[in-house]
Amino acid sequence: MIGAAQLRGARALLGIDQRELAGLSGLSMPTIQRMEASKDIVRGNVESLMKLIAALDKAGIEFIAQGAASSGGGRGVRFKALTGTGGSGPSLPTGSRLA
Repeated sequence: MIGAAQLRGARALLGIDQRELAGLSGLSMPTIQRMEASKDIVRGNVESLMKLIAALDKAGIEFIAQGAASSGGGRGVRFKALTGTGGSGPSLPTGSRLA
């Protein structure tokens, strides 16, 4: 399973917009928008998700599951594992635009 933030991050790493991702994957732009707007895990039918993952894989994107090592050795980005916070997400500074 991939998260909506992973999908947006993958698109950002490639430097493409939603329209370009739709073209690469053979999906409609509204479908990409709905997937990226998912609260956590990307929602969509299996066929659409497979098309999306295949297109991103072909473009050089590797999704890394939580707790898994990246076997490809390429550059990547992920949240650090937090200890003792009681939460599962990042701890953002007070006043952060992202908080």
